[in-house]
Amino acid sequence: MIQRLAFLGLFLCLATAAPAQHHGHHGMHGPADSLAWRMPPMDMSMPMLPGLEGALPTAGPYLPGQGIDPARLPEARPREVVALADGDTLELRAGLVRRTLGGKTLVMYGYNGQYPGPLLRVRQGTKVVVRFHNDIEQPTTVHWHGLRLDNRFDGVPGLTQAPVGRGETFTYEVRFPDAGIYWYHPHVREDVQQDLGLYGNMLVDPPGAGSYGPVHREEVLILDDLLLDDAGLIPYGDDAPTHTLMGRFGNVMLVNGAPDYRLTVRRGEVVRFYLTNVANARTFNVVFEGGRAKVVASDVSRYEREAWVGSVPIAPAERYVVEVRFDAPGTYALKNAIQAVDHFRGEFYPHVDTLGLVTVLDEPAPPGPAAAFDTLRAPADVRRDLDAFRPFFDKPVDHTLTLGVRVKNLPLPIMLAMELDTLYVPPVEWNDAMPMMNWLSTAHEVTWLLRDAATGRENMDVHWDFRQGDVVKLRVFNDPETFHPMHHPIHIHGQRFLVLSMDGVPNDNLVWKDTAIIPVGSTVDLLVDMSNPGDWMLHCHIAEHLHAGMMLSFTVHPATGGTR
Repeated sequence: MIQRLAFLGLFLCLATAAPAQHHGHHGMHGPADSLAWRMPPMDMSMPMLPGLEGALPTAGPYLPGQGIDPARLPEARPREVVALADGDTLELRAGLVRRTLGGKTLVMYGYNGQYPGPLLRVRQGTKVVVRFHNDIEQPTTVHWHGLRLDNRFDGVPGLTQAPVGRGETFTYEVRFPDAGIYWYHPHVREDVQQDLGLYGNMLVDPPGAGSYGPVHREEVLILDDLLLDDAGLIPYGDDAPTHTLMGRFGNVMLVNGAPDYRLTVRRGEVVRFYLTNVANARTFNVVFEGGRAKVVASDVSRYEREAWVGSVPIAPAERYVVEVRFDAPGTYALKNAIQAVDHFRGEFYPHVDTLGLVTVLDEPAPPGPAAAFDTLRAPADVRRDLDAFRPFFDKPVDHTLTLGVRVKNLPLPIMLAMELDTLYVPPVEWNDAMPMMNWLSTAHEVTWLLRDAATGRENMDVHWDFRQGDVVKLRVFNDPETFHPMHHPIHIHGQRFLVLSMDGVPNDNLVWKDTAIIPVGSTVDLLVDMSNPGDWMLHCHIAEHLHAGMMLSFTVHPATGGTR
């Protein structure tokens, strides 16, 4: 603490003596006063850094629909469930919509005019056609997150397809080889497009009954946040993302695109929740107050053993399937309960956001699912699938990645504050504890890094080659000595992987994943089933980190045989 206070005193003196020379753009799209930067809302217990008064991001401000009367736009409506059979065709359109949140009228994006986009419900093994139309002002694509689909339909601009321009269309063929909960979103400026509402779920049902335990009902929940002030949406960067140090954290919590999620159940009712985190940066820690919860599945499969849980940590792009039994009448909160950090003071403190409310009626639910709920199942088919890969668990590491960051031309007060910040480093950043520094840091100044330990190559200079059927061990080290250590949810396109171990401790309850969080200072071993040929990406799923460079590509060359 003495060292921290001494450094803080030096920082205050230097920062006051050296004002920031950091002048951003005030406007774009017309007159200078038509769109201007506004400083994002600040926690007033965290003081403004000296020397940053009047500083602006080096990117210009951007909001959709400039010059359009919002009243002329269609009002977004809640999502619809679309059941698709094998061979069906879906028309999917990205367009401008009008939303009202917190009494503010906002211009946002929506798929088919809905928030979230349509929930696609299909059977495992189904293949459908999606005719996508782009009616927003930016080029875009659709990425079918987590699906082991044909590579040419993965939706990655410059790798699998050209971006879809305004007024253009693209036809996707989407197949669903694995049961579970998946989602779709853009892969062009997702820090803007996804945050403004372009996301939706795909629920893939297994071909036979009995994969999950019996429940009374199912709820598909998309978790998100949105950054607003009294005037509406805080603008985004036009030619580069802002908030590239930590990612853009919102201050309004959303469930299925709205801030007022409500659910009414009966006493003893068992609910299966399918959870997806689509936030740009926020990792949620979901607590089901008033219920007993067990986790049964994650991204691409069920767990080898169901497990009781007190909460469900879920990073951006992850999914979890959780079954909850509500036994006592009353009204309970669905909560995001975290250990927040104040970087300026070096203090941790508990923080709770209410995501929604569950009302339990004093009326009994039918007893069948409630009785079966007490059994923790260990599915035999999951164990057989995993057993085929256990001989590879102790194989040598094929590739090692080190996660880090490089910065240039940041204002001196930010550089000095970040030196102070690294005196203590939490494994996971649950909140934005430095909103001014984060906002001012754009992709012009910040490059997040995936470094190949063997070659020293970084990001898109890294390219790996594999053969279909290879089982590859990746070791990922999140360097705590970098300029701003932060956790990273790493996503691998088109394949599935197991988290074998963290910091040398084996994982004793395996599940197939496509996204996994790498805490600060940790070394995580992943075993990747290279089952799907094509050109694919590996990247951080914090949207601002992705668009600040944190991505690489790899090729899986075809071999005899198909997807497992």
